[in-house]
Amino acid sequence: MSHTWNTRAETGADIPAIRDIVRAAFPTPEEAALVDALRADPEAWIDGLSLVAVDDDRPVGHALLTRCHIGDSPALCLAPVAVLPDHQGTGAGAAAVRAALAAAGRMGEHHVVVLGHPEYYPRFGFGRACAHGIGLSIDVPDEALMALTLDAAHPLPAGTVRYAAPFGI
Repeated sequence: MSHTWNTRAETGADIPAIRDIVRAAFPTPEEAALVDALRADPEAWIDGLSLVAVDDDRPVGHALLTRCHIGDSPALCLAPVAVLPDHQGTGAGAAAVRAALAAAGRMGEHHVVVLGHPEYYPRFGFGRACAHGIGLSIDVPDEALMALTLDAAHPLPAGTVRYAAPFGI
């Protein structure tokens, strides 16, 4: 089922709903705990980059961008992206991701990385990070680490991605 989704930045009132979305979308509570830890980390959290897709103003999808670095260059990490199971496949996640990327661009951010499904994220413009000399300090399949520049005037830098401390990598 396709749907036109309204999106907006999270509010304080959305935090419990976001926690529920992330818990429902993943097999363990670790991702929900990660979102809470990122929200509490002033070096990672950027107000306005936690976006929700809403159904009658009830959050059903969520996308989060937090600070990371590629080498010494500031960048953003897209993670997690979550949708309530009964709304998966409706475009709620894609709407939240597009809204988050647009908000980041308006804020003057240039680069985004994601570690995720290589069949899903290219639709947003992500490509293999290794093609730009971007890697991780841990072993992951090349196709799973992807990167995107939000501004063609700022090409992706090469280097190792340094995630915010709550990621533990």
